[in-house]
Amino acid sequence: MKFDSEIKKGNFVIGSCQNCNKIVWPPSELCNGCFGKIIWKKASRIGNIVEYSKKDNEDFCIAEFEGGVRIMGTLVVKSKKPEVGSKVILVKCGTAGENYIFVMNLL
Repeated sequence: MKFDSEIKKGNFVIGSCQNCNKIVWPPSELCNGCFGKIIWKKASRIGNIVEYSKKDNEDFCIAEFEGGVRIMGTLVVKSKKPEVGSKVILVKCGTAGENYIFVMNLL
């Protein structure tokens, strides 16, 4: 799948249906609405925190990006405290085995 090859290169892409223009998430080769073909485009790396948590000194969050795309990943927290609605930037994406890896910084 094109999504897998792009994320392995560190590119965050989202699918859009050529037929009905719907954003397709989770990633798929066919639209989950009309079964049309998908085109892939680079997505904005700026999102908003929907939820966040901390476990064993590691912060993580679910952030929403363009088209309602939500991803879960590690949240790098420096001096600012995360809050629901805080802006984040996706600084790293990739794979580890069969898992996707996302790392975000607070803006």
